[in-house]
Amino acid sequence: MRILLCNDDGYFAPGIDHLARALSDLAEITVVAPERDRSGASNSLTLDRPLSLRRAANGFHYVNGTPTDCVHLAVTGMLDELPDMVVSGINIGANMGDDTIYSGTIAAATEGFLLGVPSLAVSLCSKAGEHFETAARVARELVILLQRQSLHEPVLLNVNVPDVPYERLRGFVVTRLGKRHKAEPVVRTISPRNETVYWVGAAGEAQDAGEGTDFYAVQNNQVSVTPLQIDLTHSAQLSLVRDWLAP
Repeated sequence: MRILLCNDDGYFAPGIDHLARALSDLAEITVVAPERDRSGASNSLTLDRPLSLRRAANGFHYVNGTPTDCVHLAVTGMLDELPDMVVSGINIGANMGDDTIYSGTIAAATEGFLLGVPSLAVSLCSKAGEHFETAARVARELVILLQRQSLHEPVLLNVNVPDVPYERLRGFVVTRLGKRHKAEPVVRTISPRNETVYWVGAAGEAQDAGEGTDFYAVQNNQVSVTPLQIDLTHSAQLSLVRDWLAP
């Protein structure tokens, strides 16, 4: 089995190292990750300049681009064979609800999915990053589970793991995406050059966080597993828009 690992925190981030070690005896592991933190890069591709691929001392490869660039480059140009799976992470910080639109972690897995490869995005739900080993063990269990399945089509799973010791987890639960309130306002400040600059504000608190959502699961120390899809069509509004356009 061949697994491609990526992330959005950079090839030097502890999460991807934990992930590589946890999966090393299950498959042939290739790591291709951004050369720096590209959190929030979403599904962007670099089209205005060439990309470079380099190898670090630990054997990880890194690219001067986005997480999507990394997976696209690896699958379509670097690897001789299609990987059997793409695993993205372990992200430090949750990727739930609206976060999925912005997340580079999920974008890397999404690119694998779009290229026909079953893909997982794995996030550790805190900024403290105290229990990467828990998320790594969860990722390992899901990889083994997927290995045993006869998949008729690729899957894209968004996995959020509470930042607690593994023994405190209350199992796995399949969830839907919740929804946050709007983000906090931008933070306005003055630069050393006396220019007004703005920092994007923090994500808002969860608005739709009831039972069945990813927010609810993580809050209750459960591993949230959400199957994602790419089709953005708002099917319920198709007839409405047809009526607007009717002669």
